[in-house]
Amino acid sequence: MVRKGLPGLSAQIKDKLIQQALERRLRQAEQGRHLQLPASAAKEADSTPEQHWRFDLHPGYQQLRIITEGAARLEIDSPFFMLHEGIAGACTRIAGREYVNFASYNYLGLSGHPEVSEAAKQAIDRFGTSVSASRLVAGERLVHRELEQAIASAYGAQDAVTFVSGHATNVTTIGYLFGARDLIVHDELVHNSVLQGIGLAGARRLSFPHNDWASLESLLAEQRTHFQRVLIVLEGIYSMDGDYPELPRFIDIKRKYRAFLMIDEAHSFGVMGNSGLGIREHFGVDSSDVDIWMGTLSKALAGCGGYIAGESALVEHLRYLAPGFLYSVGMPPPVAAASLAALRCLQREPQRVRTLQERGQLFLALASAAGIDTGTSAGLAVIPAITGGSVRAARLAAALFARGINVQPIVYPGVPEKAARLRFFVSCEHSEEQIRETVSALAEEMRRL
Repeated sequence: MVRKGLPGLSAQIKDKLIQQALERRLRQAEQGRHLQLPASAAKEADSTPEQHWRFDLHPGYQQLRIITEGAARLEIDSPFFMLHEGIAGACTRIAGREYVNFASYNYLGLSGHPEVSEAAKQAIDRFGTSVSASRLVAGERLVHRELEQAIASAYGAQDAVTFVSGHATNVTTIGYLFGARDLIVHDELVHNSVLQGIGLAGARRLSFPHNDWASLESLLAEQRTHFQRVLIVLEGIYSMDGDYPELPRFIDIKRKYRAFLMIDEAHSFGVMGNSGLGIREHFGVDSSDVDIWMGTLSKALAGCGGYIAGESALVEHLRYLAPGFLYSVGMPPPVAAASLAALRCLQREPQRVRTLQERGQLFLALASAAGIDTGTSAGLAVIPAITGGSVRAARLAAALFARGINVQPIVYPGVPEKAARLRFFVSCEHSEEQIRETVSALAEEMRRL
């Protein structure tokens, strides 16, 4: 490791040398993941290497230690696991201080909304805090059905089903519906939950360049006939970049090659479209143009969990046989009730969506005018400030935190080193003044670094 305090070097050079050393150690730790126990050693327990039976020597933990030690050498405090003392909306309280908050998904300010909170409290009084069973056997409650009917109606779909985890929604849906004779093709930037689901399915996995529908078509022209079912997976808004696909193009391709199309709307429902009904409303496509609508309840809908909307055959199939639904306890009643209330509030107050879009556009315009690299963001709710280095991103987040602005750095290996960034989540409750002051502070601190 490079030692802190190297003589005769500028702070920037020291940071670079330390980071290069960290990256070398990370690569070495990653290589340790692929070490195979020799057959001879497998026969004799005493000869089994320690890293194969000790968690403190697990390659993943070693990577974590390397990153932690590197941050300490650079005198960068960890920005993670910040303890929020109340509702995290456009503002939050951490360690007794108020911060302008850009680190939460509370896009429409509905987490903590009195109507939403009251719905959760009433559900506790009526149903308790848990349904205490799988919904199939004894855990079904009226609030589950009401929420699913409301989601289906919002999509213009035949039916919908909810799951207790957004991540598990993708894992169990993809993992159950597809298998070894199938092909799943996805945008290269899809969420980890999609990749985990594909791994569970055992299907062939191929990716295509981000938002590149022409590359997808070329791939399917070559590969489609070799597989039974084909699934195309996209996101409504990509959570790291804040951009979205040209959906009508992908619909045309899925029709041409007789494939299924799945859209993950975790960050687009409640954000896109004139009234917040997502990418479907934004492009004016019919609900049936997409086979699997997926979304989460933890962003605009102020709850926790995920959902699938689509035709009845799809939803009924998942409700009876998808492992992540069948073998899981049902969604807690207060969570379902909160998300149902949030959905009704969204539909009753579409001005929240328009305000969110206006604030996002303001942030994007000001950042661009200040020369800040925002990548391909559309300026809806997710706006990155690309720093070009993990150390730079961490230092920038710390500098803004000292000025009362809470924003998270996204660093290597979460993104490629040259794409390290700060990721700003905009809320409809951010004021224009907060947006202007934040972008001004961001530009000043980037110049200092």
